[in-house]
Amino acid sequence: MEQHHYWHEGPLASFDTETTGVDVESDRVVSAALVVQAAPGSAAERRTWLADPGIAIPDGARAVHGITDEHVRAFGRPPHTVVGEIARALADQARAGVPVVVMNAPYDLTLLDRELRRHRESSLEEFLDGAALLVVDPRVLDKHVDRYRRGRRTLTDLCAHYGVSLEGAHDAAADATASLELVRAIGARHRAALGGFSAAELHLRQGVWHAAQARGLQDWFDRSGTPERVDRSWPLRPVRCACGHRLTSGHSCEAAA
Repeated sequence: MEQHHYWHEGPLASFDTETTGVDVESDRVVSAALVVQAAPGSAAERRTWLADPGIAIPDGARAVHGITDEHVRAFGRPPHTVVGEIARALADQARAGVPVVVMNAPYDLTLLDRELRRHRESSLEEFLDGAALLVVDPRVLDKHVDRYRRGRRTLTDLCAHYGVSLEGAHDAAADATASLELVRAIGARHRAALGGFSAAELHLRQGVWHAAQARGLQDWFDRSGTPERVDRSWPLRPVRCACGHRLTSGHSCEAAA
């Protein structure tokens, strides 16, 4: 009899970026990595990128990832080239049906999409060209299966909780590798709750789970008088015009439709 494989036991890819800051609409990719592994314990293939973002890297970002302006000027490539290669690499995984692990996906994927719009007048959707990018977000999975656990849920915290090694945190390749192993660990520990889904089903479920998690966080902000707004979109935040409405695929405001 053919052995049944759960999604977390099969091929996975993992994507991570280091950037100039945390604003997905205005910050830039500095480095990125895509790690691909055929099965748990097998050798992983790593592809990395370094971009010269064209703007100064703020002190706060440099303190996190350690990449300097001098380094990217000497060794980085033009962002137009880098973000195009990253998008094509993700599209390759989408066409192959390989789920892509992205920790806090709305951050990395949205920032990449805005970089494609900024430097190539394109979008992540256009690069995917109809292929489905199946995303696995360990942050969403952990919040779903262990909703009431206290404490932070950064990559470092989650790796410690699930016993995953994270060496060289805030290096894109190290973070992507740890995120991939983390997802395998979450899937194995919570097989009853997560193992029965196909990768496509899991992708759809995470969109629902993230929206519910965002609603809960928004309610907490509202009760505490915090003006911050939580975006419920996952894994990619929509482009919005100045009035706040989404832009359609034709780049017009949906409010005018």
